[in-house]
Amino acid sequence: MSFSSEVKEELCEVTWQPCCRAAFTYGLLETGRAFSAAAVTMQTERSSVARLYRELIDEVCGVSTVCESEREGGFHLLSVTGTEDRARVLSRFGHAAGEVSLRLNRANFECENCAAAYLAGAFLACGAVTDPQVDYHLEFHLPQYNLSRDLLALLRELNLRPKFMNRKSNHVIYFKESEQIEDCLTLMRATGASLELMSVKMVKDIRNNANRLANCESANIDKTVAAAAAQVEAIRRIERCGALDSLPVELQELARLRLENPEMSLRELGEALAEPISRSGVNHRLRRIAEFAENME
Repeated sequence: MSFSSEVKEELCEVTWQPCCRAAFTYGLLETGRAFSAAAVTMQTERSSVARLYRELIDEVCGVSTVCESEREGGFHLLSVTGTEDRARVLSRFGHAAGEVSLRLNRANFECENCAAAYLAGAFLACGAVTDPQVDYHLEFHLPQYNLSRDLLALLRELNLRPKFMNRKSNHVIYFKESEQIEDCLTLMRATGASLELMSVKMVKDIRNNANRLANCESANIDKTVAAAAAQVEAIRRIERCGALDSLPVELQELARLRLENPEMSLRELGEALAEPISRSGVNHRLRRIAEFAENME
């Protein structure tokens, strides 16, 4: 089962108080495939959503004549078949036949939670969310422009920051930020899915931090190896010219120690000297050796 299907299964199990259940039904019906006097239909791949669609139309609208057919690809197509029944469904939510443009009727929101319930119903009808293991993306796609703008405004009033685009014949409202998707899922009461997304993101962050540390450590090792190689080459240059004994005694000791131990860090070199010195002291002496090699040339 996909992550999007898991979210829809969770939303089908949410218990809403009566006014919110009606708003939930309104969101499910209005953002479906069609919501007009000519057709009230919905298409879904989830049998649980199809069953809930029939139950809610009967419970909230008093209409039981919902025809269901199986479509290619395993989709369920549900339709309110009778003209009078469609008119009853529209009337229940303050709509009428002959509306020029389908709009969101906020009179159906009786309490502060009804907007979230409507949003949950809309997600069942026209929403989708990507598996957070792959990407962060949640969207609502509607064919009706004015309704899509009303839904966009509603989301913004609920302190969310959705984006909007056109995709072929549909108007798409979407989120790409993981925090916004978490907030949207929580608002719709898909709390299990929201927690799963947070968990996936936490694991990703830990892995990314571990990779960054590993890459940083690898880069530091590369720099250390390159620096040690340059130091050894400078010392060998001095040695080839027979000038190693010309170095001050403290530089001779460090030069021979570096030749014998090219893998040692500066701190380890400092600790291995007859009179131990700090890392910065070793670095200073190695710079003097390099300068000696350059001046000798």
